[in-house]
Amino acid sequence: MNDYQERVNQVCAHIDAHLDQKLSLDQLAEVSHFSKYHFSRIFASVTGRTPFAYIAQQRLVQAATYLRESPLPVLEISLRCGFESASNFNAAFKKYYGQTPTEMREQARQDRNISQSFRNPDEVAAAPIRYDQTVKHSLLRRVWQMQATIEELPLMEVAYVRHVGSYLETYRAWAKLGMWAAEHRLFPPGQSYIGISLDDPAVTEEEECRYDACVTVPEGLSQTDTPPEIQFQTLPGGLYAKFYFFDTTDKLALLYQSIFGNWLPDSEYDPDDRYCLEFSMNDPAQDPEGKAKVDLYIPIKTRA
Repeated sequence: MNDYQERVNQVCAHIDAHLDQKLSLDQLAEVSHFSKYHFSRIFASVTGRTPFAYIAQQRLVQAATYLRESPLPVLEISLRCGFESASNFNAAFKKYYGQTPTEMREQARQDRNISQSFRNPDEVAAAPIRYDQTVKHSLLRRVWQMQATIEELPLMEVAYVRHVGSYLETYRAWAKLGMWAAEHRLFPPGQSYIGISLDDPAVTEEEECRYDACVTVPEGLSQTDTPPEIQFQTLPGGLYAKFYFFDTTDKLALLYQSIFGNWLPDSEYDPDDRYCLEFSMNDPAQDPEGKAKVDLYIPIKTRA
């Protein structure tokens, strides 16, 4: 875990040194030397918050320090802390601290020894949650270690329907794909149904999240005269860690969190820059409790 902690700490230090600049996930992932596809999940697992939430907090904390300890004008403070306008700065500051920047500065003038009670109590509660403090002796971590199996997957040709929007509404894509697959008699166990979450909902707006509902296709299947929503792609093979999931789909995010926060840091692997694959092993609509059976494959590579 120390390696993951050190790499995330490097990102935090980079953020703290560049609060006045625009910071992108691609840039931060490069600093961490993690795959940009998996970076935000790893960062959140280690710190307890998404990269953007951490950036927002650090900018506000720095702004509060300027207000208490410097004579800089409020507008200049907002620019130094990466806010594009004074109005955005004022709104974010009041939401976080419960008072405007001007009110905090005036309060600081009245009492230079301002106490912690003047800070938003959520600031302390929302401090980064470090792995060592929360899951070092976690039974859940040991369970994931026992359940993980390492497998090599081949290249797979798939047909897919892309859904853009809430991951809770991916059934729309599955319905379209299912009708087309039935016409071509693409059924298990001969063919596999695979879901691919292309975006992390923690850092992507819900309506912009992309998801591919896929079915493997046999060699020689004609790709002509297909409906426009049916597309084709090749999924890369390679080394994967396989985990078993059986619960309602809204809890799948917890499995991801456990893998990236517990299993991976203590393993000998890093996440590779390929998509995670969710092999659907049942139809949740046919389960009495609406539970989904999923074999989740996390792309990995041996840690350098």
